[in-house]
Parts: sequence; structure tokens; C-alpha cells
Amino acid sequence: MSGPSGAAVRAAEEATPLQSVPGSGQPSSGKNVAPKIRRNDYRKLAIASIICGLSCVGIVALINSVKARERASSDPESAQIYAHRARRCSLIAFAAWFGLLVLFLCLMALVSYLFTLIN
Repeated sequence: MSGPSGAAVRAAEEATPLQSVPGSGQPSSGKNVAPKIRRNDYRKLAIASIICGLSCVGIVALINSVKARERASSDPESAQIYAHRARRCSLIAFAAWFGLLVLFLCLMALVSYLFTLIN
């Protein structure tokens, strides 16, 4: 009784493809492991800009964020444009709110100073 011939072993090795997870050097479990795609639609930032920023600009950011998520699978370039618009509107909402807050505090200090001059 002899073992399998060399040709049969070589044929079996060629028929079985090497399955490994790219970059790990470890064989995979046989499941198709797709890399996790990071979607930057900035929805959480848009919602935060509605709550903590200038809400009218935050709503525009949220609309752009929703459009970015809707178009992520069909048109990635358009989705990226909408995502950048959402991010920009969110940051504008935060900056405008911060600017209004600083302006309000400065005006309150000015009014207080003017009242002290009058008395």
C-alpha cells in the first residue's frame, strides 16, 4: 500500500485556493470578510449643530447629511460632496452661535459700562 501519488497531491493543492485575510498573514475562517467602509456623512455633527448651534443652518447641514447617506451606495462622488457641505454647514452653525454668544456678552459689558458712566 502506497500513499497518494505526487501528481494527485499537487492537483489537490492547486484546486484549493489559499484563503487568507489580507495583511494579517492568518488564514481566514472561510467567510468572505469585507473591509469596513467608513461613511462620513456627519449626521451626528449636523444634529449637534441643530441642538447646540444656530438651528436654521444646522437643519441645512442635516438635509445635506441625509442626502449624503442616501447617495453613498449609488453615487459616492455626489455623496462626498453632500457630506462636505453638511460638515461645513455644521461648523458654520457652531461658529455663528459662538460669535453671537461672544457678541451678546460684549454688548452686555458695554451696556453695563455705559450705565456706570451715566450714574
